[in-house]
Amino acid sequence: MAHEPGCALHRRLHAALDPADVVAVSAVRHRLRAALKRWGVPELADTAELLASELVTNALVHTGRGAVFDAVLTSETSQRRLRIEVQDGTARLPGRRTPAEFATSGRGLLLVEALADDWGVQLRGDGKVTWFELALP
Repeated sequence: MAHEPGCALHRRLHAALDPADVVAVSAVRHRLRAALKRWGVPELADTAELLASELVTNALVHTGRGAVFDAVLTSETSQRRLRIEVQDGTARLPGRRTPAEFATSGRGLLLVEALADDWGVQLRGDGKVTWFELALP
């Protein structure tokens, strides 16, 4: 059975990342940008890439385990949204920090909070999922 590139089956991006493979974050960003262009919403790419990069990096650096990345573009016309989820294997909740002025880290959740239309954390039996959503213009 053939599917059109715009159908719901083609609006999902999935990636599994190995523990501490921070280099893979770049590949996730590139794949996400290409998918958003293919799905017809390239205007979401800059924000989606930045926030996805923050969540994936946090999962890899702060849990010592791998991560699972999923991006889904909903096709409901009344509320079209991009939802990005990053699952990791620890139930430890992410914490917002107040970084020093010249600190090179500690701003990830602040960015997610400021730029996402909605975000949250769901605990699961095998860890947690940190997610955010962006509304389509």
